[in-house]
Amino acid sequence: MVYTIGTMARRASASTAPDREPDEHRLIEAAQRDTRHFANLYENNFERVYAFVFRRVGDRHEAEDLTADVFHQALRNIGRFEWRGVPFAAWLYKIAANEIADRANRVVRQSAVSDPADSYEPCPDAVENRARLYRMVDTLPPDQRRVIVMRFAEEKSIREIAAQIGRTEGAVKQLQFRGLQNLRLRMGENDGEAKA
Repeated sequence: MVYTIGTMARRASASTAPDREPDEHRLIEAAQRDTRHFANLYENNFERVYAFVFRRVGDRHEAEDLTADVFHQALRNIGRFEWRGVPFAAWLYKIAANEIADRANRVVRQSAVSDPADSYEPCPDAVENRARLYRMVDTLPPDQRRVIVMRFAEEKSIREIAAQIGRTEGAVKQLQFRGLQNLRLRMGENDGEAKA
């Protein structure tokens, strides 16, 4: 028998008297013998489980789905439930907490699998600006161009560049400064031409 969220509208007239415990024990035993009797446990506990789940997830649709999952799992495992004098709802809360944690873990795993870089699509203006910058780097004097490429494209340190090209670190810094200054000037000139 399948129980859906639609049966939420039906309410059981559960007694709040202290003798509820033996009644609940009998309901559990009846459901363990024949799962058709699980409906009584469902009706007696649906609202409290739904409220428990909703308080934790904050979304009505997700709470409904999770609550349905909780009761489906409880129905599948009712034969394993052992009565220990603890309210049946405590077992349902434990299932609900596990379902909430499992769903949160799935969401985290799915977001880790879908790499945000895969969905990144650069805007055409950014692509054009980058291409223009590469073209401008090619027009720099050879020493400046070499330092700029090594520093920013190859991501080498000033010390590594100095050792590789046989110059002092101060000279490399000066070449980098001049190269960047030339690029700024050329980018500004091109921006002026584009706007004109």
